[in-house]
Amino acid sequence: MARFQTDCIEKRLVEVFRKIGIIVGRYPWYFLVIPAMVSVGLGSGFRHFKQLQGNDMEEQFTPYNGRAKIEKAFIEKHFSTDYSQFSPSRLSTEGYFVSFIAVSKGGHILTKGAFEEILSLDKMVNDLKVYHNHVEYSYLNLCAKVGNSCFSNTILDLINHDANLVESTAFTYPRLNGSFLGTNLGGVTLDSGYVKEAKAVKLTYYLREDQEHDNIPAHQLIEMYLEEFPNHLSNLKWIEVSHATSMSRQEQFEQNGKTIVPLFSVTYFLTITFATMSCIRLDCVRNKGLVSILGVLSAGLAILSGFGFLLYCGMSFAINTANSPFLILGIGIDDMFIMIACWQKTNVDDNIEDRMGSTYAKAATSITITTLTDVLAFYIGCFTSFRSVQSFCVYTGTTVLLCFIYNITFFGAALSFNGRREADNRHAWTLKQVKREHEPGESKCYAMCCVGGAYDEETGTELDHPMSTFIKNYYGPFLTNRWTKGVVVFLYLAYLAFSIYGCLNIKEGIDLRNLVNDDSYLVKFYDDQSEFFSQYGPRVMVSVTEPVEYWDVTIRDNIDICMGRFEQLPFVDHELSESWLGTYITISKQMLLDIKEKSNFLGNVYTLFQVAPLFEHDVEFQKDNQSILASRFFIQTINVNNSVAEKNMLIDLRKLAEDCKIPLLVYHPAFIYFDQYLVIVSNTIQNVVMAAVAMFIVSLLLIPNLVCSLWLTFAISSVLVGVAGFMTFWGVNLNSISMINLVICIGFSVDFTAHISYAFVSSDNESVNERSIDALYNLGYPILQGALSTIIGVAALSMAASYIFRTFFKIIFLVITVGVIHGVVLMPVFMTFFHFC
Repeated sequence: MARFQTDCIEKRLVEVFRKIGIIVGRYPWYFLVIPAMVSVGLGSGFRHFKQLQGNDMEEQFTPYNGRAKIEKAFIEKHFSTDYSQFSPSRLSTEGYFVSFIAVSKGGHILTKGAFEEILSLDKMVNDLKVYHNHVEYSYLNLCAKVGNSCFSNTILDLINHDANLVESTAFTYPRLNGSFLGTNLGGVTLDSGYVKEAKAVKLTYYLREDQEHDNIPAHQLIEMYLEEFPNHLSNLKWIEVSHATSMSRQEQFEQNGKTIVPLFSVTYFLTITFATMSCIRLDCVRNKGLVSILGVLSAGLAILSGFGFLLYCGMSFAINTANSPFLILGIGIDDMFIMIACWQKTNVDDNIEDRMGSTYAKAATSITITTLTDVLAFYIGCFTSFRSVQSFCVYTGTTVLLCFIYNITFFGAALSFNGRREADNRHAWTLKQVKREHEPGESKCYAMCCVGGAYDEETGTELDHPMSTFIKNYYGPFLTNRWTKGVVVFLYLAYLAFSIYGCLNIKEGIDLRNLVNDDSYLVKFYDDQSEFFSQYGPRVMVSVTEPVEYWDVTIRDNIDICMGRFEQLPFVDHELSESWLGTYITISKQMLLDIKEKSNFLGNVYTLFQVAPLFEHDVEFQKDNQSILASRFFIQTINVNNSVAEKNMLIDLRKLAEDCKIPLLVYHPAFIYFDQYLVIVSNTIQNVVMAAVAMFIVSLLLIPNLVCSLWLTFAISSVLVGVAGFMTFWGVNLNSISMINLVICIGFSVDFTAHISYAFVSSDNESVNERSIDALYNLGYPILQGALSTIIGVAALSMAASYIFRTFFKIIFLVITVGVIHGVVLMPVFMTFFHFC
C-alpha cells in the first residue's frame, strides 16, 4: 500500500501534546485556576463595549473603499447644499427628514376625505416644537426652505393645501405645471395622461443641517415626531399611514442587538443540557456529565476572554458580531467531545499523568487541524471590504483560538480531576465512593446509582458508548456495502446538480428593510414604498469633474452626446432630465445672448441663475469667476426596484461615464449601498480561494497522506457549493452577512472531514472498508456531538425577530448539515474508492 508520508510535523505535534497532557495531569489546579483568573481580568474589557459598538450602517455594511464614497466626497467638495433654495435631489446624503406614506383604505386617495386627514397630519408636523437651552424651536424655524417658506410637498402646493380642491383638480402624471409628482403620488392608474386613480401619497419634510447649532434641536424634533406621530393615527377613517425619519433606520438597526441578549442564556442552557445528556453513561462512575458542563464553562470563559481582550485593544464591535458567541459556544465544545472520546480509549489502570498524556496525544492532530482551519478561515475573512465582516472574523477567530487554549488547559484540568475521581471509583455527581461489583438482590435502580466503574477487561479501556457500538456493528458495515455506496454516489450527483443550479441563480445584496427588526414600524413604510413608489428610482447626478470650455460648441456637443446616451438607457426617463447648460442655451437664444465666447458665456450665466435660482448650485466657479471648475446635471431613473436592476444600473451608468470624452462621474446617495453588488462576489471568491489553499496546506502538513489531503480539499469545495446553492432555495442572498458564513463553511467542512480522514489514514486495518468503519467507530459519534452542539448553539437565533440573526442561523444550519453529511456519509465512502489512500 503506497503511502506518501508527511508526518514529520504530526509526530512532533503528538509528542508536544503528550508532554502538555502529562503536565496538566500533574498540576491540574494551576491549569484550572489561572485560566479562570485570566478570564476575569480580560473580561473587564467589556467596560469599553458601549463606545466600541460599530453600529453605523453605512460604515459597517457598505464597502469601506467603495467608489461611491469617493464620488460623494467630490460632490460635497464642489457642490454645497443651499437650505434657503432647497432641492432634495441636490443632497449628497439622505438629509434630515421626517416622512409618512398615506394609503387609501378605499382604493382611491385623491378624495376630499382622505386629504382632510392627510392635511391634519401635515399640520401636526408643522406644529412640532421642541426646547433646547431654554429656546423654543419649531419645525418652521428648522425646516429647509425655498425663499421664505418651508420646502413643501408638490401635491399639497398644487391644491393650495385645500382638501376641497383635490377632487376637482385634473392631475397629469408624472408632471403637472412643471412640478414632478412621481415622489408624491403612488399606485397611479392613468387615462389619456391624466390620473384616473392613485392609491398612496408620500409626504417628506426636510430639516436644515448646515448650521451646527441647529443640529441638536433638529434631532430633538425628529425624536418628537417619532413620539407624537403614532398618536394621531388611531382615528383615521380614510387612510392607513406608515412613517419614517432619517434617524429611523439607524435607530431601529441598533435595536437588533438587544433582541438576542435573552437568547444567549437560552442557548447556554441548551448547550449545557445537550453536552450533559450526550455524555451521560448508565455507569455512575464513568458518567461524563459533570465534566461536560465544565467543558461548556471552558468555552464560556474563552468567549469572555476573547471579547474582553479585543475590547481592550479597541476593536470595533459590529452588530452582526453578536452572532459570534452563539457560534463559538457550539465550536468550543467540539474539541471537548474529541478529548472525552480519546480519554475513553486510554487504559483505566494507568496513572492519571499517563492517561492525560495519551489522551492529548490521540487528540492532538484532530483538534489542532480543526482549530487551525477555523482560525485561518476567520482571519482570512478579514481580507474583505466590509467592516462588519472584519469585526466578526477578528472576534470569532481570536476567540476560537482561545477556546483551543482553554480546552487544553482549563478543560484538561477538569478532565484530570475527573480521572482522579474515576480512579477512586467515586460517583460522578455526589463524588462519594461506590462499589465496583453488584451484589445479589440489588435493584437495577440501586445498581445504576450506587455501583460503577466497569471497563473492558480485555483492552483495559472504558466500555464503548452505545452510539459508538451502533456505528461499529451496524452503520459502518451498512455504509460500506457496495449497493449502499452506489446509492450514496447517485444521491451525491443529485445533490451536486441541485447545488450548481442554486449557485447559478443566487441573488446578491442586502435589502435595507432587512436591517431592522420584523416588528419595526419601518417595515410597513418600506413595504408601502416598494409597492407604491418603486416606479421612479434614484435621481442621479451626472457631474463634469474637470474644468472644460463650456462655451466651445464642440464641448457642448460632446456633453449633449453623453447625456443623450444616458437618456437612451432603458431605465432612464429622458423627459425628466435636468440640465443647467441646456436651459442656459435655450434662454440665450430667447434673449439673443452671445455665449460663444468665454467672457460672454461666464458673464451672462448669472442671467440663468436669476431665471432658475436652483441652477446656481449646479455650477462651481473659480474664485475669480474666470472658469467653471465643475458642474452637474440630473437624470431620472425608472423601474429600478430590485437588487439586479440596481446593480445593472450602477454598472451601465459608470461605464457610460467612463466612455464619455468629457470627464464625468455619476452619483446618488444610494450608490454607497449599491456598491456592495460590485464587490461581494469578488470578495467572497477571494476569501474562499485563500481559505481553501490555506486549508490544503494545513491538512497536508498535519495529515500524513497527500491523497487524503486532496480529498479534504475536494470536501471543502463540495460543501461550499452545496451551502451556496441551497442558500438560493432558502431565500438567502449573497451579502456581507452570508459572506461571513461562506468563509465559516471552509473551516467547518475541514472540521468534519479532517477527523474522519485522519482516523482513516491512521487505521492499521488493511481493508479500506474496515479502515472506514474504524474511522467512523472512533470519531463518528464525537463528530455528531459536535455538529449537534453547534446547531443547538445557534438554534435560538432562528427565533430572533431580525433578518441578520435568522440568516446566520440558516447558513450555519446548512453548513453543519452539509458538512456532517460529508463527514460521516460521503467521505467514508469516497475514500474507499482509492486503495492507496
